[in-house]
Amino acid sequence: MKACARARAFFVRAALARHARCGAAPLARTPDAHFPIRSSNFMSQSPTPPTPPTRTLPAAGRAASRHGGHESQFKLLGERRFAPFFWTQFLGAMNDNVFKIGFTSLVTFQAARFSGVDPKTAAFLISAIFILPFVLLSATSGQIADKYDKALLTRFVKTFEIAVMLIGGAGFLLHSAPLLYFCTFLMGVHSTVFGPVKYSYLPQHLSSHELVGGNGMVEMGTFVAILVGTIIGGASAGFVEHGALLLACACVAIALAGRVVSSFVPVTAAPQPDLRINWNPVSETWRNLKLARENRTVFLSLLGISWLWFVGATFLSSFFSFAKDVLSANPDVVTVLLGTFSIGIGLGSLMCEKLSKRRIEIGLVPLGSIGMSVFAIDLFFASHALPPVGHLLSVAEFLGRAAHWRVLADLFLLAMFGGFYSVPLYALIQSRSQPSHRARIIAANNILNSLFMIVSALMAVGLTAAGFSIPAIFLVTALLNIVVATYIYSLVPEFLLRFIAWLLVHTFYRIRLVHAERIPDEGAAVLVCNHVSFVDAVVIMAESPRPIRFVMDHHIFRTPFAGWVFRHAKAIPIAPAHEDAQLLTRAYERCAEALAEGELVCIFPEGKLTRTGEMNPFRHGVTEIIRRTPAPVIPMALRGLWGSVFSRANDARWPRPVQKGVMSRLTLAVGEPIEPALATPELLQKTVTELRGARK
Repeated sequence: MKACARARAFFVRAALARHARCGAAPLARTPDAHFPIRSSNFMSQSPTPPTPPTRTLPAAGRAASRHGGHESQFKLLGERRFAPFFWTQFLGAMNDNVFKIGFTSLVTFQAARFSGVDPKTAAFLISAIFILPFVLLSATSGQIADKYDKALLTRFVKTFEIAVMLIGGAGFLLHSAPLLYFCTFLMGVHSTVFGPVKYSYLPQHLSSHELVGGNGMVEMGTFVAILVGTIIGGASAGFVEHGALLLACACVAIALAGRVVSSFVPVTAAPQPDLRINWNPVSETWRNLKLARENRTVFLSLLGISWLWFVGATFLSSFFSFAKDVLSANPDVVTVLLGTFSIGIGLGSLMCEKLSKRRIEIGLVPLGSIGMSVFAIDLFFASHALPPVGHLLSVAEFLGRAAHWRVLADLFLLAMFGGFYSVPLYALIQSRSQPSHRARIIAANNILNSLFMIVSALMAVGLTAAGFSIPAIFLVTALLNIVVATYIYSLVPEFLLRFIAWLLVHTFYRIRLVHAERIPDEGAAVLVCNHVSFVDAVVIMAESPRPIRFVMDHHIFRTPFAGWVFRHAKAIPIAPAHEDAQLLTRAYERCAEALAEGELVCIFPEGKLTRTGEMNPFRHGVTEIIRRTPAPVIPMALRGLWGSVFSRANDARWPRPVQKGVMSRLTLAVGEPIEPALATPELLQKTVTELRGARK
C-alpha cells in the first residue's frame, strides 16, 4: 500500500487539474425578469433596457425564491432537479480518479508487467495525454453544450464512459499500456465534453437564491469524489495479484451506476439550438477567447481563476517531495496532505453560502487571496521550524508531532481560502455571461486553465533546477500571488471595494436585509434612502447584490480615504448650484448616462446628515434625475445607525459604538419600486419614513 501513495500524489494533482479545467464551482445569478411597479403602464413609459424573458423554475425553485432561499443547501439532495445531476457528476469524478490512480500505480510499481514502459516518465505521460483533449476540444465542447439538451448530453457522455471503461478494463486485465494510454485519452475527451455541460446546468434549474449553496455542494462533492477515488484506486492497485481485476471491475461498475443515475436528470433546454458548430478547433478556440474578452470583467475573472489553479497545481505537484524531503515522512503521509487540502477547499466552498448570505459576494475574492498568501507564507516558516528526523515517519508518527499540525493547519486554511476565492469568481462569470454562450465561456476557461497549469509545472521544474527547496517554491508562489492579486484588483477595483465594504460593515454590525428581492438583478433604477451616518453608503454597498453609483457631496468625494473608495466605485460628486453650478449640471448628466446604461444610482434626497435622528425634508434632486431618464425609484430605509460614532448624535461616544458595533443589529428595509411619474419628494419621504418605522 505504501507503494501506491506516490501515485496518489500525482494522480490527485492531475484530478484537481481536471476539475479546474472543467470549471470548478460556478455560481450564477440568473436575472429575475420583473419586479412589482406601482403602475400597470410603467414598462411602456420607461426607456430602461428590455428585461430578459423570465426563466421558468421548478416549483421547488420558485418556492425557494419566494422565501429568500433560507432552507439548507443539503435539502437539494432530495430534489430531482439537483440530486441526479449531483450524483452523476460525483460518480464521474470518482471513476476518473479510480482509473488514473490505478493506472499510475500499476505502471509505476508493477512496471515489469507492462512491456516498454518507463516508470519514471509514465505518470507525466498519463497527465499529458489526459490534458490533450482539453486543449484540442474545449472550444467544440462548449458549442455542443450550448446547442443541445444537457440532459441528453449527460446521458450520452455516461454511455460513452461505459465503453471507455470496458476498454480500460481490458487494458488492466491484459496489462496493455497502449490500451490504457488510449483509454486515458478517451477519458480526457469524456471530461472535456462533460465540463461545459456540468457547469452550465445549474443556472437553468436553481433559483438565484439557491445557486450559491448548489454550487458549493458540487464543489464539495467533487473533492470528496477525488479523495474517495484516490483511496479506491490506490487500494485496488495495492493488491499485487488481483489489483488489475479489481480496478477493471470497479471502473465498469461505477460507470454503469453513473449511467443509471443520469437517466433521472431532468430535461434541460438548449440555450441556442440554432447554433452552427464550427468543427475547426483552432479557429473556434480563438473565437471563444475573443468571446470571453468582450466582457472585460468576465475575462479578468477567467484569468483570476486560472491563476488560482496555477497556485494550486504548484502546491499539489510538490506534495510527494515535500513529504519525503521536508517532513521526513513516508509516502502514506502524502494521502494525509491531499485529504487535508481537499477537505479545506470543500469546506471553504460550502462556507461561501453562509458568508455571502446566499448571494454572489465578490468581496470574498480578496479575502481568499489574502488568506492564501498568508498561510502559504506561514507554511514556509513552519517547514523551517521542523525538528530533524532520522527516519521516514509513518502516519501515526507524523500526526504525533505537534509541529506537523501547524503544517496541516496551513494547508487546510490555504485550501479553505482558495474556496472563498474560486466560488465568487465563477459566480461573477456566470452572472455576467450571456446565457446563449455561457458554455463557450466555460470552454474558454478550460483552455486558459490548461495553459496556466502547464506554466505552473514549467516554473516548478525551473525553480527546482535552480536549487530552490520546496518551501522556497511555496514562498515564491505566495509572493507572486500577492503581486498578481494586486494587479487584478487594480484593473477591477470592484473586487477590492466590495471586500472593504463587506469587511467594515460585518466587523461592526450584523445587518438584516428586508425584501432584498426588490432590488432588481438587472436594469436601471434609482435608490433613495434616509441619511443617518457617514457609513450609509458603505452599508448599502455591502448589502446590494449589484454595483451602485452613489451621488454624494463633493466635499466627501474629495476626502483622502473615502474619496479614494468612492472614486473607484464611480460615485458621482454633486454640489449645490450656489457652490458649483457646473458640477451640479455634470452630476445630473452622469446620472442620466448611468441609468441609460442600466446601472443602479443611489441618492440621499435629504442632501445632508440628520442632526436629530429625524429625516430632513427631501429635496428635488431625485425628481430631476428621473425627469431626464425615467426609471423605477426604489425607496430604502436604514435603521439602527443613529447614535453611533458615525452619526451626528450629540450623545455619541466612542465606547458605545465599539461595544454596540460587535453586538448591534442594523436593518436595511427595501420598499416596492415606484413609477417615476409618481415619485415626488413628498411621496418618497412618506414611504421611507414608513419603512424606517420608530427605530432610528
